[in-house]
Amino acid sequence: MFKIRKTKEEEPTAPGRVMRIKKRSRVPGVMITQFVEELPEGMTTPDFTRKPIALTIQEGKVAIFRSIVVGNPTPTVTWVRNNGEIDEETYKITFDKSSGEHQLQMPSVLPESQDTKPEIDEKFWELLMSADKKDYEKICAQYGVTDFRRMLKKLSEKKDERAKEQERVVERLCNLKPVELRDTGDAEFELEMSLRDPSSKIFLYKDGVMVPFDVDTEVKHGLKQVGKKFVFSINGVNPEDAGLYQVEVDGVKVFSTDLKLPSVDFLVKIEDVTVEEREDAVFECLVSTPLAKITWKGKNVALEQGEKYDILVSEDMLIHTLVVKDCMPLDKGIYAAEAGLKSCSAWLIVEGKKKARKNTRKGGGGAELLRLAQEQAVKVQEEREVLIAKAKAEAEAAAAIAAAEAKAMAKVEAKEKAKSTNMMFVFLSDPGVYFTCGLSDVTAVIGTDAELVCRLSSEDCEGVWYKDGNEITSTENLLIVKEGTYRKLIVKNCKEEDTAKYRYEADGRKTEAMLNVEDPPRIDPDDLTEFMKPVVIKTGKEAAFKVSFVGREPMKIQWYNEGEELFDETHIKIEKSSSDSRLLLTKCQRKISGEIKIKIKNECGTTEAITQLTVLDKPTVPMGPVDIIESSSTCIDFKWRPPKDNGGSPITDYILERQQIGRNSWKKLGKIGPEPKYRDTDVDHGRKYCYHIRAETDQGISEMMETDDIQAGTKAFPGAPSQPKIESAFKDCINLAWTAPSNTGGTNLLGYIVEKRKNGSNIWSRVHPPDELIKEKKYGVKDVVEGLEYEFRVFAVNISGPSEPSTPSEFVFARDPKMRPHFTDRKIKNFMIMKAGSSARVNFNFQASPIPSIVWLKDNLPLPKHVTMSNTDTSSQLIIPSSERHDTGIYTIVVKNMVGQETTSVEIRVTDDPKPPGPVEVEENVSGTVTVSWAPSPDEKKDDRLHYMITKRDSVKRVWQTVGDHLFNNKSTVINIMPGRQYFFRVYAKNDMGVSEPSESPTWEASKDCNFETPPSFSVPLKMHNSPESYECYMSCAVTGNPKPHVTWYRNNISLNTNTNYYITNTCGVCSMMILKVGPKDSGDYTVIAENPLGRVECSTKLVVKGKNTQSIFYTL
Repeated sequence: MFKIRKTKEEEPTAPGRVMRIKKRSRVPGVMITQFVEELPEGMTTPDFTRKPIALTIQEGKVAIFRSIVVGNPTPTVTWVRNNGEIDEETYKITFDKSSGEHQLQMPSVLPESQDTKPEIDEKFWELLMSADKKDYEKICAQYGVTDFRRMLKKLSEKKDERAKEQERVVERLCNLKPVELRDTGDAEFELEMSLRDPSSKIFLYKDGVMVPFDVDTEVKHGLKQVGKKFVFSINGVNPEDAGLYQVEVDGVKVFSTDLKLPSVDFLVKIEDVTVEEREDAVFECLVSTPLAKITWKGKNVALEQGEKYDILVSEDMLIHTLVVKDCMPLDKGIYAAEAGLKSCSAWLIVEGKKKARKNTRKGGGGAELLRLAQEQAVKVQEEREVLIAKAKAEAEAAAAIAAAEAKAMAKVEAKEKAKSTNMMFVFLSDPGVYFTCGLSDVTAVIGTDAELVCRLSSEDCEGVWYKDGNEITSTENLLIVKEGTYRKLIVKNCKEEDTAKYRYEADGRKTEAMLNVEDPPRIDPDDLTEFMKPVVIKTGKEAAFKVSFVGREPMKIQWYNEGEELFDETHIKIEKSSSDSRLLLTKCQRKISGEIKIKIKNECGTTEAITQLTVLDKPTVPMGPVDIIESSSTCIDFKWRPPKDNGGSPITDYILERQQIGRNSWKKLGKIGPEPKYRDTDVDHGRKYCYHIRAETDQGISEMMETDDIQAGTKAFPGAPSQPKIESAFKDCINLAWTAPSNTGGTNLLGYIVEKRKNGSNIWSRVHPPDELIKEKKYGVKDVVEGLEYEFRVFAVNISGPSEPSTPSEFVFARDPKMRPHFTDRKIKNFMIMKAGSSARVNFNFQASPIPSIVWLKDNLPLPKHVTMSNTDTSSQLIIPSSERHDTGIYTIVVKNMVGQETTSVEIRVTDDPKPPGPVEVEENVSGTVTVSWAPSPDEKKDDRLHYMITKRDSVKRVWQTVGDHLFNNKSTVINIMPGRQYFFRVYAKNDMGVSEPSESPTWEASKDCNFETPPSFSVPLKMHNSPESYECYMSCAVTGNPKPHVTWYRNNISLNTNTNYYITNTCGVCSMMILKVGPKDSGDYTVIAENPLGRVECSTKLVVKGKNTQSIFYTL
């Protein structure tokens, strides 16, 4: 591949500094570097308008590379190549001043002339020079580099060159942190540097293109400086923001970092979880790519591992779990999982009231999620192995190519003294053994075993384990295991001194991870089992709880009762030590029953244990009010509510005693069982009684509840219903509605009584039969007189009798409400056909209030005397006893009252069966056609809708065919008459009633000697034409004649039929001629002559050719 290097003088903008501003050319793949901050007027940077393109040439042919370069002042163009130097004696370099084209000509191309070595992107070296050593392997795998020794050597050389450049502008450069994607959706990268010149300019580039940024301003790209620390931010990261970001100081690159957005997706999203209060909620999701960590948010706030939340990641880093512990109502809301630019969310719903702490969990993906995760893990491993195999294959192929090229290049190696600075290395060595899975940080609890695992690409490889840089071997507590490609280090019975950074090295590669040994609080299992057993005591007694534990000191110990922390008080004693804690509750009362929890916390974690405390006591007083089920002369039946607190034991009995009002003694009724109700049948009619009620459990008897006085057999009348409301009123019915009384007298209502009274009268009367009650709370009163005014009242009736009457309703008239007339017929007829002599009836239904007046009109005039109408309150009927033709017309009904009017019309057409037309005559005027005429029907003048129909029959087909219909005159022409056949014609009269009898023509026979020959004639003549010069011109005309005429075209009396400059056609009598490009010589008179044995006819026109009035103007860039 050949490149053009544009050379120019470097003009320093300040001592020791050269300005470099990079920008893209309009030509794809071309980058422009500007060496001055502002271009002088009229000056431009070099740029390609046409760049060289890759060529594939047969051996021995000539290869020519072409390029056009522009710029002011004129740029100097130099041709260079990747492999070797350009031999100017063999290759020819030319420049064409007229076209501005530069050419590199290579005569007789040979295989060694090709440049096909793959190059390593410069971006690879920029990333390596700013990356940590632990990231080298990942970057090399990304760019397909497998020869690490040669890469490290080349990297060392480039770092030395870069350090020399940076010494000119930077005194110190450290703490380089690559770009990271934040939870807020922004990205940041930072570095610390001391500038030699504080006024030096700092530039930011993305993929080689300078991007603007503001200092301490929230724009797309920002810079914040605190002392020597520089923080670059990318706000609102989008997919197009991915790329290589570089920081330059006065044209010197000081830092490079690559922003890559993880191509991750949620294969299984988190789902809504509904839990009861004090339960744990589990959200689980499955990602498509292994991720060590994702971001969890609750109510738009980032969540961290702690007492409230557990954030878990599966071993294959595909399943991510969030556990919300001890859910409370405040925890409900939306929870979200974010990975890169992808996210998913779900609701947490907390139900129920405050309860004891539960160890149950709800939510999660279950077995199906694990199955999908296993399938995805297999898929990820297969993709990884394919990439590794591909890298090996590419390396082997590159090695083979290099070996072949080495032989071909041996002859010219002596001549190659200097390689191009653009030359890139290709690494072709065997990749060797490498890690397919590195070590991961492990956190272990003191006293347990910890396992560090990594995986190599080959089984046959030995390695060495290191602890904090010191080599370690297998001991009693350290076990080194080799299982196939897996390498394991098992630390048994972990101690605090085992906390360290462990490293495994094999074949020059290494991986490392941290082992953190923690000592969180841990409760003795036996004590925990004993502690979790519920404690039941009687009131006034004491309860003790003790827990033993171990863990790193200092530890914070807290005791809780129903979520409230306990402190040392009169009846609360808390003992604490480094290994156990004891809670003593003395003189316990019923109110402290509930959950007892101990919480132990140190710097390594938190543990807690929960148990239940139940304090037994006698029940509280039974609860009222007392509901009377029945109160009659023979019994009193009533019920009440159980105690609010049964004291921790079930109710065994209720104990009752009764007092008759007026006496001092109480009669013991004894125990009646656990049901809170009693039926007392030992009562006297009319007497009042009072009852004492107590509840009994195993722990004792409650205080008593005293009922109100209850009377046996006394009439208890209901209260009065509400004032009746008038729902609607008509002339024959008034509809009422009311509500039931709040006081029903202790029994169910049997029904209601409704009474009415006329305005001005003192007499109330029932509106329904005396022996019937109204069951519903509404009634339609039909016993009313139209035009009178009424008021109504209502009584409620129970077993004791009727209540007091309600407040009378408002006065209301018995009459229909005002209503504008409107027709109620679904389909209204607007056209009717009647036979003369029959009766006609037209009926319309309507609604209106008050009763409307009805008027019928015929053609907007009063009805004739023989036409009658019949009206009711809701309909009207028009009657014509014996209709005649003069009754035809439009009949209109007008319904009108004081509110408005409504109108509709119907057209009535009276007619009769039509009479046949008069005699029929047949006459032939033109060969092949006949004219049929007839005398009019006698009904033609009486019926304006009467028309005629013609049918024919010939001597061959003998079938009658309709040849004319809807004819309103007395003559018609029939075509397609065949010579030599006999024809018969019939004419019918038709109207709205039907078809008349036919009138038949005499037999008519067509003559046999028909002559269809005609002389030529122009049915469409030629037209005048005005055509611009150089345009097409099309002339046409239509010619008829029998036999087919011969057509000849003439211009200025010269025949054109044999002139090839004219395209002449004659298709189906349409004669046309086309002139493809009209010129001045085509102007003149054009004539078409058509002739046959019967005659000759001609038609002429004129063609005028216009000259060009405008010129085309072309602009060339």
